[in-house]
Amino acid sequence: MPKKILLMLIGFTVIFTFLGAEELPIHFAILGDRNGSAVPGVYEAIVAEVERLKPDFVITVGDHIEGYTEDTAVLNQEWLEYKKIVANLSMPLYLVPGNHDITTDPALPVYLKQAGKPYYSFNFRGLHFVTLDASRWETADAMPKEQVTWLIQDLTKNKKAKLTFVFFHKPFFLDAALKAVPDTLQRIFQNRGVDAVFAGHTHIYISGEQNGVLYTNVGSSGGEATAGPTGLFYHYTWVTVDKNGITIAPIKLGSVLPWTEFTMDEDLMTIRIDNRGVAFPKSCLLDERLRIKDSLLTVTLTNIHETEAMADTLRWTVPKGWSVFPAGDVVSIPALGSADYVFKIKYAGELYPLPSFAVRFPYAPGKTYQVNWTLPIARTVDCVRVDKPPVIDGKIDEACWSVPINRFFNWDGGSMATDSAWFYFAYDESNLYLATRSQDRDIAGLVAKSTEHDGPIYNEDCVGYFFQPDTAQGIIYQIYFNPLGAAFDQKITYAMTGESGSDFGWNGTYEVKTQRNGREWNIEARIPLDQLNAAVRPGEAWRVNFRRKQPRLKTAADWLTPITYDPRTYGFLKFR
Repeated sequence: MPKKILLMLIGFTVIFTFLGAEELPIHFAILGDRNGSAVPGVYEAIVAEVERLKPDFVITVGDHIEGYTEDTAVLNQEWLEYKKIVANLSMPLYLVPGNHDITTDPALPVYLKQAGKPYYSFNFRGLHFVTLDASRWETADAMPKEQVTWLIQDLTKNKKAKLTFVFFHKPFFLDAALKAVPDTLQRIFQNRGVDAVFAGHTHIYISGEQNGVLYTNVGSSGGEATAGPTGLFYHYTWVTVDKNGITIAPIKLGSVLPWTEFTMDEDLMTIRIDNRGVAFPKSCLLDERLRIKDSLLTVTLTNIHETEAMADTLRWTVPKGWSVFPAGDVVSIPALGSADYVFKIKYAGELYPLPSFAVRFPYAPGKTYQVNWTLPIARTVDCVRVDKPPVIDGKIDEACWSVPINRFFNWDGGSMATDSAWFYFAYDESNLYLATRSQDRDIAGLVAKSTEHDGPIYNEDCVGYFFQPDTAQGIIYQIYFNPLGAAFDQKITYAMTGESGSDFGWNGTYEVKTQRNGREWNIEARIPLDQLNAAVRPGEAWRVNFRRKQPRLKTAADWLTPITYDPRTYGFLKFR
């Protein structure tokens, strides 16, 4: 045998050996037990995963059929079923008999007919592989002398192999390890140059090194089983031989997915579902005291898939203090159909956290996508009409600034964690006017360095607004001001089809003045309405959200939380 070097790496043994570079790497997969009590579909799914990986060959550790009968007709039928399952493997498949395959001697002729020799060996690129028949014996010492003699002769004949691997069904080496006494096979393995040994039978993955030999018990690949202490359930084992030696890795079922697992078309479909699948004819409106005006909420679900029906249950998650009736509703919508679902909403406690619901939409044949939606609440803020425009000087002393908005929430829905803030809104035929007062108990610690337009103002002390003047256009204007009067802005396109984006090159022209008074900093701003492609009349409303950020306290005060680019989460700016 070639010279070997043993290295211990945190409990994992790697054998380094000297193989020809032109022969490497070599990959093979080992399938665990399919029986007893095969769980439908599991072995089939594992075979499909192995085929995706394209190993050089596949080998099993036994229990391919249920067996345990001497009825040859039943045994032959079970073997035909097994062969149908593995027929799609495009690489060689080597079988090792298990106790379900050859339960008793009368079952041996069927195995010979359907699977071939019960023990044999083969070579692959300078590596030697040995399979043994441990189907009818409970210990290594009980195995027939004829087979043990054959094993010794085979290993002797192939002693020049670069690496040698042995496979059999029952893990006799586990019992030997408990007794701390090598059995017949182990003594042969360590004295005849065997490098790695693989077994099955117990339906649990176990590994260890003894006297320079790697032992691996492959767990269940379909036979009834429970997860071991690590949670490794149905799996198969992947072996790589390269210039560094042998690497052995169990792979959980479901870890190797097809290239087409999630296509670009499917991604676009899920985006469209996010934007068009759920709609609300009206938001859950809150009054000035943040109480619900109308307790009935209608949820409109639209199945946008052209061929797949939608069948699920819409389920609400209801926080303490809230009630939603009914708490769920059965959803059944044909392809390209829609339906309304009505719920009665109440709360008597803290506004946040809000109730939320989940429902699954089809996005491809046999595939569904879960959409999660939080109850769409909406507040209303008044925008006061002025005959005489306010003087933009940062003083905030005109009569139009007499009714502030000062109730905000932390970014996570908790109580406002920033220092106090007051927001005001006014308008005339040509302009929108904004004013804010932001208290700061450490006014000298304000973070405000940006003076250029579109600087990183969003990382500084600032106030920010999100305006959507026209829901049909799908345009949102984001505008932030810092205590130096500098602005960051962008125009956001929010399309219900999901094709959204930001125009950072859009720049508004604003008249802005700021002022610091003791423990407050103020902003007054004038925004020409034509810059927002808008004209307003009394009684109209825009979608809006706004906030104050205070980096000294590492938090923000939001009018409605969370702050997003989705206008369905906004409230209303009502022009009085």
